[in-house]
Amino acid sequence: MEKSIVRVCLVEDDDEIRKLTREVIELSPLITCTTEYSSGEAFIRDASTLKTDVVLMDIGLPQITGTECVKHCMMHNYDLNFIMYTTHFDPAEVFEALRVGAKGYILKDSESHKLVEDILEMHHGGSPMSPQISRMVLESFNQYAKTDNNINKLTKQEKEILFDLDLGMNYKEIAASRFISPNTVRTHIRTIYEKLHVHSKLEAIRMLKNK
Repeated sequence: MEKSIVRVCLVEDDDEIRKLTREVIELSPLITCTTEYSSGEAFIRDASTLKTDVVLMDIGLPQITGTECVKHCMMHNYDLNFIMYTTHFDPAEVFEALRVGAKGYILKDSESHKLVEDILEMHHGGSPMSPQISRMVLESFNQYAKTDNNINKLTKQEKEILFDLDLGMNYKEIAASRFISPNTVRTHIRTIYEKLHVHSKLEAIRMLKNK
């Protein structure tokens, strides 16, 4: 049985990059660029009726960004698979794009054969990522796991005191509500800081909220 050619939609505002990317795609007999857009607005207008297997989406589009395009499509349940395509990476941008529904994230300086491989990987159910992106995601996951483990080291009372701090209560108010002395509250808070490896109330609360 003959394999079907993978259809690619390319969304890129830079004319030269769009041209070069299309040429790379067309070099492979396994994939073809069926649609192109130079703006997020133009892409969104057609997104509901778009027939494509993979969308190669520039994250840094002007006005409506690539991430906003992905979010729009996911909110409307369009059956589209997105690979974010960028010249650089910012951790906040990466995680926001993945959070709203992108399934891959690759850099534009990838070698030609790697771009083709990434598109095919996406089509076959994978989540292609450039090595730099993969490492950043893994490091972030490890940090999250470490934070989660540290929070779990807290006793029930220590967690409750941390919640009280988050509510804006001072030491005396916490002491009165828990029928303990302010000095005992201070001792608990020092222990919390030690267990979480932090040095301030704000750091401790941030770790609690990120759990």
